[in-house]
Amino acid sequence: MTCIGAAAAALDFPVVSGNVSFYNETSGEAILPTPVIGGLGLIDDLSRTARVAFAGEDEAIVLIGETTGWLGASSYLQEVVGQRDGAPPPVDLTLERKNGEFVFAQIAARHATACHDISDGGLIVALAEMALAGDLGAEIEPADQDVPLHAWLFGEDQARYILTTTDPKAMLAAAEEAGVSAAVIGRTGGRSLTVGGSHTISISELRNAHEMWLPDYMAAP
Repeated sequence: MTCIGAAAAALDFPVVSGNVSFYNETSGEAILPTPVIGGLGLIDDLSRTARVAFAGEDEAIVLIGETTGWLGASSYLQEVVGQRDGAPPPVDLTLERKNGEFVFAQIAARHATACHDISDGGLIVALAEMALAGDLGAEIEPADQDVPLHAWLFGEDQARYILTTTDPKAMLAAAEEAGVSAAVIGRTGGRSLTVGGSHTISISELRNAHEMWLPDYMAAP
């Protein structure tokens, strides 16, 4: 709880309610500690907002924040590898605020056409959610860095966002001036989400996997 208080103070985040479940059990198995936080924000001008959905064809996709491929305590580790190991990614509250304020400024200036934070599941899950929301695909080119592809896609490094824009040069210049890490990683368009020109899944396949698990689960004996 002390960490939550420190984050709220550092980010000027107005916590108005919350709940913490440490001891709940389902079918005799305890859940992980689960703090739930209710926050409040005001938007002065609704025209200066950005939605999650990809907004249009052939827009640049910009990754904000550094990626090291942190997989400890990640959704990838639990869901794909079947383990709950490692420490969660470290949080730098100063960096969180700097990157968040940069993203806010890009949205307020109408330079960002869509925005999504990167959290559970990492970069590729956030991109899939944007593609589903906009019913529009994208082609992503992995960064040329010393990070394995699966870690680059699924790592849960903090203080990261995805923005789309029609003017990537201006956004990258603004990021450099602000001292914020930013890189173009792809473009929107098409009917599939493709990584590196070879790993691809159609929007229809994504939607089926996203929407049909609950009906399938309920239909099971």
